[in-house]
Amino acid sequence: MYKEYKPIKFPKDESAHDCIVEWWYFNGHLKDKDDNEYSFMDCLFKVDVKKVKIPFLNKIPLKTSYFSHSLVSDLKHKNFHHRIAPFSIISDDSFSKSLLYINYINPEIKNGYTNCVIKKTGESTYHLKNEDIDLKLTSIKKPVLEGGEGYLDLHSKTTYYYSLTNLKAEGRIKIKNKWIDVIGKSWMDHQWADASYSKDKWNWFSAQLDNNTEMVCCVYDDGKVKTYFADISYADNHQEHYKEIEIISSNQQWISPKSKAVYPLSWKIKIPTKNIELNLTAKVDNQEMLFGSINYWEGPLRVDGDFGGEKVKGVGFMELVGYPSQYNNVKYIRDEIGKTANRFISIAKNKAFNLTDNFKKRIAGQN
Repeated sequence: MYKEYKPIKFPKDESAHDCIVEWWYFNGHLKDKDDNEYSFMDCLFKVDVKKVKIPFLNKIPLKTSYFSHSLVSDLKHKNFHHRIAPFSIISDDSFSKSLLYINYINPEIKNGYTNCVIKKTGESTYHLKNEDIDLKLTSIKKPVLEGGEGYLDLHSKTTYYYSLTNLKAEGRIKIKNKWIDVIGKSWMDHQWADASYSKDKWNWFSAQLDNNTEMVCCVYDDGKVKTYFADISYADNHQEHYKEIEIISSNQQWISPKSKAVYPLSWKIKIPTKNIELNLTAKVDNQEMLFGSINYWEGPLRVDGDFGGEKVKGVGFMELVGYPSQYNNVKYIRDEIGKTANRFISIAKNKAFNLTDNFKKRIAGQN
């Protein structure tokens, strides 16, 4: 728990903090020149290894460790590609500049590596880059401080939390090893807390409406108390914050064939005092992320409904965490070993092919 609340200050608090867990999270909705739609998520996590209490991370002989999760979805073809790096290596000069600067790699068994970046390049511009995305993001609205101060009391823990709800996006993404130029809109969350991992459950939603109004809302369940909150950023940049909200799931569900978790994919969000009632529906069913004993659903949404007497449409993102799962750390490690073995085999085959091909060329040249 934080003993004393300290007001968030920009740009200082965009960088790292001395805490148990922290993350920099981005999602977005993109289109190519032919109006094909894509979505992405990218998140870098920073944890105090001994205090976070995440299984298998406590074996790492470091005080602070980083890991990253990312995904890219081709909405036309309903294709979902994700990466989970259980260990990310940041550069020595990360967090050394006056503006947010993180430079890191995700080690893999392959021929090379990709330089990944979360970097603030100007007063309101950012560069986001990993193995599958390379985007320039421009924030066109002031940050939303969740709860009004950027500090939430979740009963069993407290957290600092702010969002950039409207980021103009331009750049490229990689789909099936092909880079595609895209434009669109993105979202950013930055959160940090002195709280260890637990079996808590939450349903989190972001919504970006066509009238340039954005909303984040969440129900956080620590097993004893459910905490609700919603924060709205209007087109004119004024903000409102609510605790009296309703988040209701429908019967539309997706059952993971791997974890057997059951995820509700259609929701209704109500703020009765503001005459707000939004319907949120997943655009792709299979968007499950598996990280050892931690499983969650993360993906893009269609949004429509009533907002203060006005009919609205838009897009959003959803994160469902803590749903009962049959996937565990043993299965995760087994799967990761299998992936590593397959990478070794693939690299070995490629090298063998190249060596044989070069040998044939040399023999042909001698003859």
